[in-house]
Amino acid sequence: MSTATDSPHRDIPGTAPAVDPIAGGAALARLVDPAEPFVLYERDRVVGVALGAAAELVVTPTGLRVTDVHGRTRTEPIDGTALDRIAAAVGDFVPAGRRAYGWAAFELSYLIHGLPVPAGAGDLLRLVLPTTEVRVSTTGTDIVHTDDPERARDLRRAVSEATPGPERGTPIPVDEDDGADRYRRIVATAISEIHADRFRKVILSRAVPVAGDVDLVATYERGRRNNTPARSFLLRLGGLTAAGFSPETVVEVTDDGAFSTQPLAGTRARHGDDLVDGALRDELLQDPKEIYEHAVSVQTAQDEVADVAAPGSVHVDGFMHVVPRGSVQHLASRVRGRLRPGATAWDALARLFPAVTASGLPKTNACAAISRHEDGPRGLYSGAVLTIDGDGGLDAALALRTLYQQEGRTWLRAGAGIVGTSDPDRELEETREKLRSVSRFLIAREQVRR
Repeated sequence: MSTATDSPHRDIPGTAPAVDPIAGGAALARLVDPAEPFVLYERDRVVGVALGAAAELVVTPTGLRVTDVHGRTRTEPIDGTALDRIAAAVGDFVPAGRRAYGWAAFELSYLIHGLPVPAGAGDLLRLVLPTTEVRVSTTGTDIVHTDDPERARDLRRAVSEATPGPERGTPIPVDEDDGADRYRRIVATAISEIHADRFRKVILSRAVPVAGDVDLVATYERGRRNNTPARSFLLRLGGLTAAGFSPETVVEVTDDGAFSTQPLAGTRARHGDDLVDGALRDELLQDPKEIYEHAVSVQTAQDEVADVAAPGSVHVDGFMHVVPRGSVQHLASRVRGRLRPGATAWDALARLFPAVTASGLPKTNACAAISRHEDGPRGLYSGAVLTIDGDGGLDAALALRTLYQQEGRTWLRAGAGIVGTSDPDRELEETREKLRSVSRFLIAREQVRR
């Protein structure tokens, strides 16, 4: 079972690696045609890169569309059996020994759980079976699959010649207080609703626009070297481009049926000063509000894991330890189980999605509150970037700490967990702290060294 990565590549001990996976992945991103689907997904210091789309699966609020490797497309409606239809389609879509890459919007959870999908929601799930798949680690480059040997040679050469990207560039300003007054108001309203017993916890977020021409590849590379994510990703798929540093996984499933989730809840800033950060860590571990927020999240995750796990297989590892995640530090726990007979990775994902740390408690009530209070659908934010193996494995990274580009717009988004004892000013400050995991590392396109 894999564990989260808590140190950036520059902290790998020993001599310099023969291959820099982050630089190599970024080099591949720059090499491909901008019109070609591209997904980079880093897990345990191995960078998987999907290039092109031999086949594609798309789920919308009303239907499912699959284009197979022969270019044939079929569509079917989505109804109350959404999960069964999606799982069956994915099972046919990904052959044994292959891997599909893609993303799931937060609003997919409404479809899975039988709730009305919010108006304006776009695609809910997009997966591609790549024409070429490359995996880059410190030991070398593995061309997992390709139909073009000549292209494979070009890809290997690009990785071998890759050098780390720029660490500096003209800063791109981000107004951390954009929408601050409105955010305070919706937090205050949510606190009132909690006191009225409408729900116990809700995560409310706000989007912050980014002006200027941001180079997402350079921003990803610089941000990854200065963050400590559980997973990282860079993608251009379905009209959406994103670069992110996921703090936690929604679910990890291995091909032998072992699975886990890692809820993070409870937050303090990180400043890079050991004494200051240590004091904030101690404060975090003693704050009743943060401890309550974390404990109820872990309790929910444990119940959800138990719903699809074999009896006696559920346990919690490392309860309420502190992990660094870029500009913040969180309380973390890992809940593990083993799939019961007949259950699949999709059953685990459906039960755990959306992440309790990105929605609230109870989830259905919290999702309804999110629809009421936030300004439009979330899309990828607090959804997942995921890989699906034809042999039964699945890995889904929670899409937070991410820069998004779509339809000429660029933005960041961050949220905070609201409970009955929350303070609107403190929750607003928490969103600022989380934004800095990305906003400090934005690189303008014209500043990138070629």
